[in-house]
Amino acid sequence: MASNAPLFERNPRDYLGAPYSGWRLHLFVIVFESDTRAGRLFDLALMCLIVLSVIAVMLDSVASVNTQWGPLFDVLEWLFTVFFTIEYVLRLVCVRHPLRYVRSTLGVIDILAIAPTWLALLFPGLQMLIVVRVLRMLRIFRILKLGAYIEEFSDLRDALMHSRRKIAAFISFVLVVVIVMGTLMYVVEGPENGFTSVPASVYWAITTMTTVGFGDITPKTNIGRFIASIMMLIGWGTLAVPTGIVTAEYTARRTGTPAPTARGCPNCLSANHAATAKFCQDCGAKLPPNQSDAIHS
Repeated sequence: MASNAPLFERNPRDYLGAPYSGWRLHLFVIVFESDTRAGRLFDLALMCLIVLSVIAVMLDSVASVNTQWGPLFDVLEWLFTVFFTIEYVLRLVCVRHPLRYVRSTLGVIDILAIAPTWLALLFPGLQMLIVVRVLRMLRIFRILKLGAYIEEFSDLRDALMHSRRKIAAFISFVLVVVIVMGTLMYVVEGPENGFTSVPASVYWAITTMTTVGFGDITPKTNIGRFIASIMMLIGWGTLAVPTGIVTAEYTARRTGTPAPTARGCPNCLSANHAATAKFCQDCGAKLPPNQSDAIHS
């Protein structure tokens, strides 16, 4: 049975199917693996080209730079596109299950890296200039390809995935607060002070809680300023919560120590047991299954 884990977490030899012998096997080792000198050089060259192509896209969007060096950027873009197209074809050629790679995360990213330039050829008319510009700016997705070659990206992604339930609970709490406080401000300040509707007031609450504070809507009454002060203090205290959640999970995964879970003991009601714990650390009673493990299994 095929694994349900993302391609980043799977062994390409098992999931995509390495050729049994011949030149395709040698090509597979170079393209998908980094255990050989040729594989490491290939990955290093690919990373450098990805960075250079992204820099070229950003510089090309600067009007003064594009006016002077536009033709050069066009040539570079086609060189990058041809190289990434060849790389994509090589990946399909050297695996026994090419459709799996096409449907995988890395396969989709590869398509996003090369498709805009080729699709731009289908819209040569000036009336489609805006469409072409949008397609060309999608080349910035090439930077996502770097995630396949930096191990820490996988660790951070795993930390975010394992923290998603806690982060979802935190976001739910924030939504409740901004809706309640925004509605309260709409009642207190009213349309005459810029709080023209509940959605506009909720927008003010979000910008205030996140400490952004654009200043386009500001309270005028003393009660409104008091509520705004409370919102600022709440925002200052809650900004660190998701950072702490992800940092704790990331540290636990890097050190090999599973982060404690919120599972409660049905006997003594104590919590914060280790993710791998089967019995209560205080009374020894059997613990319920770890829900995060059940989800990922």
